[in-house]
Amino acid sequence: MKKLIAFSLALLVTGVLSARAADAKAIWVKDCAKCHGEDGKGKTKMGEKLGVKDYTDAKVQEAMKDDHMAKAIKEGIKEDDKTKMKGFGELSDDEVKSLVAYIRAFKK
Repeated sequence: MKKLIAFSLALLVTGVLSARAADAKAIWVKDCAKCHGEDGKGKTKMGEKLGVKDYTDAKVQEAMKDDHMAKAIKEGIKEDDKTKMKGFGELSDDEVKSLVAYIRAFKK
């Protein structure tokens, strides 16, 4: 019985994590890919215009901190009174955490 409960919990956790990953991918494709590219390289017309970072680059990933990424997702990025990235304050904290993890997965 204990094994059955443990197995059921493991399946539940796996399902939740898979759902979060799927949600993050859907959000990425809907809101982020137009600038950052579906592959995270930023090789889009808008991404190149804005100078977005290549998230597949290990050095870029190393320089990014999760809390700064989460803040940028929620609040956006402004530089010299220009908005470089709009914020997505409507996203839940869990969705933002999932997006951060999704971005981390681009690392080579």
